Amino acid sequence: MLTAITRGVSASLAAGELTFRDRTPIDVALARRQHEEYERVLTSLGVLVDHLPAEDALADAVFVEDAAIVLDEIAIVTAPGAASRRAETETIARAVGKYRPVKRLTLPATLDGGDVVRIGRTLYVGLSSRTNAAGIDQLGALVSTLGYTVLSVDVVGALHLKTACTYAGRGVLLANPDWAATKEFRDVEILPVDDAEPWGASVLAIGDHLVMPASFPRTRAKLESRGFIVDAVDLSELQKAEGGPTCLSIVFDASDA
Repeated sequence: MLTAITRGVSASLAAGELTFRDRTPIDVALARRQHEEYERVLTSLGVLVDHLPAEDALADAVFVEDAAIVLDEIAIVTAPGAASRRAETETIARAVGKYRPVKRLTLPATLDGGDVVRIGRTLYVGLSSRTNAAGIDQLGALVSTLGYTVLSVDVVGALHLKTACTYAGRGVLLANPDWAATKEFRDVEILPVDDAEPWGASVLAIGDHLVMPASFPRTRAKLESRGFIVDAVDLSELQKAEGGPTCLSIVFDASDA
């Protein structure tokens, strides 16, 4: 069954790491309601939500995707690029350990799960401000024996590769080409976001549906014109913390292992 690990919104969300967005006030109560709606949408799409309690002392802990990568065979606990986020990994390790054998990346390698775009058996990994070459090499060493290929993609102007591009399915990569070296992607069509919505490339594919922020209507229209079914969710407060629909969950098929 398709399963999503999520975690509640921290009381300290407004104090989280920011790299490419200016710090603005965050309504934590509203962020929690938006997160609950996000989880409700996942449930409506047939996803089993495994909700972890909030870690109030860890501002960015709601963005669970960065702490682990779950493949068909194993789960990999990452070494987050921001030192303030490394304490998030222990509870995530226990959570993913219920579903998969757990492997770990180790410093000085750094890697955030938000830098990993999976298309089939290929993992495209963003070389970003949070993920270094050593992290990409460690990941490659862990998964190559399982039949995965790891390819590095330069990221500029965005926090993570999944900020700059995500796989929508049907051979389509939704992307802001200014923020990632999309030429590295093989056998996909690049669908650019609307020029007025540079942050609109992060969508979460769940079956035939795409979950995306409600704040990018023009990019949504481009997707819908291509036949994609889009579920728009208001994530305004979480976006202020440099979050998006992919980073709020770790999604995998629990029946694969």
